[in-house]
Amino acid sequence: MNRRRFLGIGASVLGAGALAAVAAPSAARLLAEGRPGRLLSSGLELPPAFQVPLPVPPVLKPVGGDDTGDRYEIVQQVAKLEILPGVRTEAWTYGGSFPGPTVVTRSGRAAVVKHRNELPVPSVVHLHGGHTPADSDGYPVDLLLPVGSSGSAGADAMAGMPGMEHHAAGKSVTGERVHTYPGHQRAATLWYHDHRMGFTGPGVWRGLAGFHLVHDDEEAALPLPHGDRDLPLMLADRSFAEDGSFRYPAVGADRPGVTADYANGVLGDVILVNGAPWPRLDVDRARYRLRFLNASNARLYRLELDPQPSGGDALVQIGSDGGLLAAPVAHDALEIAPAERFDVVVDFSRYPPGTAVRLLNRFGSGRTAEVMRFDVSSRQVSDDATVPERLSTIEELDASAAATTRDFTFRRSRGDGWTINGDPYEPGRSVAAPALGATEIWRFSTDLHHPVHVHLNHFQVLSRNGKEPGPYDAGWKDTVDLRPAEVMEVLVRFTDYAGTYMLHCHNLEHEDMAMMADFTVQ
Repeated sequence: MNRRRFLGIGASVLGAGALAAVAAPSAARLLAEGRPGRLLSSGLELPPAFQVPLPVPPVLKPVGGDDTGDRYEIVQQVAKLEILPGVRTEAWTYGGSFPGPTVVTRSGRAAVVKHRNELPVPSVVHLHGGHTPADSDGYPVDLLLPVGSSGSAGADAMAGMPGMEHHAAGKSVTGERVHTYPGHQRAATLWYHDHRMGFTGPGVWRGLAGFHLVHDDEEAALPLPHGDRDLPLMLADRSFAEDGSFRYPAVGADRPGVTADYANGVLGDVILVNGAPWPRLDVDRARYRLRFLNASNARLYRLELDPQPSGGDALVQIGSDGGLLAAPVAHDALEIAPAERFDVVVDFSRYPPGTAVRLLNRFGSGRTAEVMRFDVSSRQVSDDATVPERLSTIEELDASAAATTRDFTFRRSRGDGWTINGDPYEPGRSVAAPALGATEIWRFSTDLHHPVHVHLNHFQVLSRNGKEPGPYDAGWKDTVDLRPAEVMEVLVRFTDYAGTYMLHCHNLEHEDMAMMADFTVQ
């Protein structure tokens, strides 16, 4: 695709003057601030914090199965939800709830998930962190068209986007699509979400996100908190219009991207946890496993407990994107970029009965500086959970055995918008062709702030700016927080499945405006 052709498309996507609006002066300001996005204020009065009980997403029951795996069905549908107290909000949902139902699977057992699209728009489902064959990965132009759509609906919905002729007509389907997840991966906190080209931001913003948890024997043998004390916590910021609908600064219903002022990311003024605004949870004086997922479009969080117990170990990290760490890592605060997951253990027995423990966001201000509250019970309970000194045996990839080093530069181009290696995304054009089973070094560099996500396999962080990995880089990762003017090296090895996969920024506004690239494993 000709770059100048994309520039014309980019201008329509961003709106008049948008390309100039995010040029050098804006870049300098963002570098100084260090964090992306612009706040979108709600048009109605926001509820007080810590009034709504924390909801826990329902676990999806299989509809069938055999000795090798289980079958699930999810209907993508419009639902009216009470997200803010007393207000009805129309959401796009998996199964009628936000978050969608949690899929719980076992390592080694396949999960076959059939999605039926009853939404008014096409969709694409990506299992984020899933070790998945290419035809089930959620390539962004492999559309699932709504039930009853004509074959042309996909092209109509993607009007103005580049590259539609390449792929959509051959792999788009109408009504239903089956995704097969073989389960050849260790226990981990995964999530599934919309991945439709040009429209991932509004799709996720309107509710298309849910947990997918994988368990295995290694994890089950550890004395970690379990049952009701093992909690998935989806963090998401949103904004609401006066009528209670989701407010989002889209260029138009059928045109990808956002208006110029929000080209660097949309920040909501309401913090939701599992779909509830600033919720509260009664907790026992015991250890809890908290599975944090940042499902925000662009917002970064620095999570801290208040009051903060002494010792530097308020949040004991036991897992990252790809599952258990080799050993626990103690934190007083946790920085989490969009799409990252951190599993931590919090010991609420360190607090006196009746303590109200707030979870704060030190990167927020005003209402966005608070996330939720834990109210410590005074009742006597037993707790046999502990955090062992060793959690897992992790194979360390060998940098000296790397077959090659590849460079990927994430930049805002004055001419072409958000780019990887100077080019906006074009479906079908691969920027790398790694060999199946070979270890490689991938070097990411950036101008501004970009959470970088790689599909198919998790990777290990080798260095940041030529130094040791950062405090939040431990274990197997699939998304890393690439900060302004940073260079990061990771070790990656793709296994089991050949085919075309994605490398992209997980700031969803950047992603929708072409900061993606294909790579083909062969």
